[in-house]
Amino acid sequence: MKTPIAITIFNRPDTTQKVFAAIRAAKPQKLLVIADGARPDKPGEVEKCAQTRAIFDQVDWDCEVLTNYSEVNLGCGKRPYTGFNWVFSQVEEAIILEDDCLPHPDFFPFCEAMLAKYRGEQRVKAINGSNWLKQWQPRQQSYHFSYFFSGWGWASWRSRWEKYDFGMTGWEDPLIQKGIRNYIGCDRQFNRIKRDYDAAKDLISYDIWDYQFQFMCLQEQGLVVVPAVNLISNFGSGNNATHTKDVANNRINIPTSPLTFPLVHPQNTVLDRKFMAELYRWVWDRSLPSRARRKAVLIIDKFQFDSKLLVSKSCAATN
Repeated sequence: MKTPIAITIFNRPDTTQKVFAAIRAAKPQKLLVIADGARPDKPGEVEKCAQTRAIFDQVDWDCEVLTNYSEVNLGCGKRPYTGFNWVFSQVEEAIILEDDCLPHPDFFPFCEAMLAKYRGEQRVKAINGSNWLKQWQPRQQSYHFSYFFSGWGWASWRSRWEKYDFGMTGWEDPLIQKGIRNYIGCDRQFNRIKRDYDAAKDLISYDIWDYQFQFMCLQEQGLVVVPAVNLISNFGSGNNATHTKDVANNRINIPTSPLTFPLVHPQNTVLDRKFMAELYRWVWDRSLPSRARRKAVLIIDKFQFDSKLLVSKSCAATN
């Protein structure tokens, strides 16, 4: 495989070994490994980090292995951020995985094809591997365009990453929020994002990096390619996980499915609003308390906070 593959790792040799096996099957010519350092207050973590890094000594195919290992703990925000800065300083484009996100074999050729097709289309910001609906109209076309970005398995280009802003500068600007609201075209979807982003500002220094990438996509009215079937399964939930401790999360352990080749391309490079409406209904509406309870504890991706459920006008489900 010609496209470079990058992976972020930490202290989970068991999950990392499984993802490494998928990478080994793809046989990339270049592999870039990003590792965070152990936390000094966690007994045994130094050894677990070392065991995880040692997995990449198992590369037994013709492959250039580049490593970017931190000896201090930077956290789930700064370590991916600094690591991806390094990745895109080394290569023009890359396929990127997390250590607990298992790709279907078709994930790699799909990403490689999308990177080639949309390399010159600056509005397309990334390629996702996750389709949390399991599938969406696979008989009509092989992928769709979303505004939602997932960092569990993705691909992008240096030219897009260069526009990434770790601090989400500009989010609090009312004009920028208005532009994002108009682009999304749905008050309920925008209000969910606004709740997430308002709360996320307190976590940016350590805990998150992917909200900022989605913010860049939204600010520029960008598009994210989503496969018509799910190609990434996050199997790392439980007590050892950082963000996905809830094993009942309906985005965890979604089975993967094969993608039919040759790919059938959409007729137009436009946001699929029907897909986004269904994704919102399935993932976020479905996970909230009953509609009768308008005050609740909202479980948002990476944290919990009390909020008032904002309900606004219904969303149009047409393009």
